[in-house]
Amino acid sequence: MTAQQDYAKPVVVVVEDDESIGFLLNFMLSREGFEVVMATDGRQAKAVIDEISPPSLVLLDLMLPYADGYELNAHIRAKPEWCDVPVIMLTGRSQERDIVRALEAGVTDYIIKPFQPVELMARVRRHLRVKTAA
Repeated sequence: MTAQQDYAKPVVVVVEDDESIGFLLNFMLSREGFEVVMATDGRQAKAVIDEISPPSLVLLDLMLPYADGYELNAHIRAKPEWCDVPVIMLTGRSQERDIVRALEAGVTDYIIKPFQPVELMARVRRHLRVKTAA
C-alpha cells in the first residue's frame, strides 16, 4: 500500500486482532460497498496509518498487541490529514472510565462488544453522512 493508492469505493480501516470478528467486519463492510483495509495488531495499524491516504472511517479495537487503541487513536489524531477521520472504537471494555477516556481522546463513537451488526452499520453510515456534510 502506498499513500498514492486510490480506491474506487469509500475506505474503512479495520483494526481488529480477533480473527472471527475481523472476518465478520470485513464481510459486513464489503457487502455494504466499502473497500476494507485490515490490520490485526498495533504495528500493522501504524503502518497502514502512515502509508495510505486518509480513509472514510476507522473501526478500532481497544485491546491490541503492540499498541492499544488509545495509542493508535493518538497517532491518527496527530496526523493533520487524518485528524477529521471518524474513529469508532469497537471493544469489549465496557467500563465508564474506558468510554470517557476514549471520547475525551477524540474517538468519534464507542461500541461495546458483542455488538449488533445492524446497529454498527447504522452508526458507520451516520458518521459518514456527518463527515460528508461538513
